[in-house]
Amino acid sequence: MKTTVVASQNPVKLKASLLGFQRMFSGEQFDLRGVFVPSGVPDQPTSDAQTLEGATHRAERASELEPQVDFWVGIEGGIEDTAQGMETFAWVVVKSNSGKIGQGKTGTFFLPERIAELVRQGKELGEADDIVFGRKNSKQENGAVGLLTQNVIHRTDFYVIAVILALIPFKNETLY
Repeated sequence: MKTTVVASQNPVKLKASLLGFQRMFSGEQFDLRGVFVPSGVPDQPTSDAQTLEGATHRAERASELEPQVDFWVGIEGGIEDTAQGMETFAWVVVKSNSGKIGQGKTGTFFLPERIAELVRQGKELGEADDIVFGRKNSKQENGAVGLLTQNVIHRTDFYVIAVILALIPFKNETLY
């Protein structure tokens, strides 16, 4: 059994990590748990680079907190204002006890201006979503992607593919 520590206690990130590992390594069993560690970046990362940095810091700090496991996972969601509008995405970083690191990124989509403006005013994306949609703590449920797609894509699904992409180097050890 492989032990995996996710640098979050958010149930969406835990479930997405477990599903990603199970899909990539269907013959393995995983003991997965979440821990709280700071990202080292603002609560709402505002660039692609800052979001990747946050995911990397989370995986690294989880490995320092729980050094005797097989894998550590850092997931960080972020936004970036572009000429086309405010886009949102997440980075996933997986680190193994051998020192190997994998990275994967979700797809991106653009936020409605009403939500983007609240984020520009200093609100985290989840808080802005809750205000616009009259919800509470949607970031631990379906998230912006679920709210905007009317649950065609749930936040868990959004992250699972990025977890799988981050696991490519571990699935193809001889190539990486």
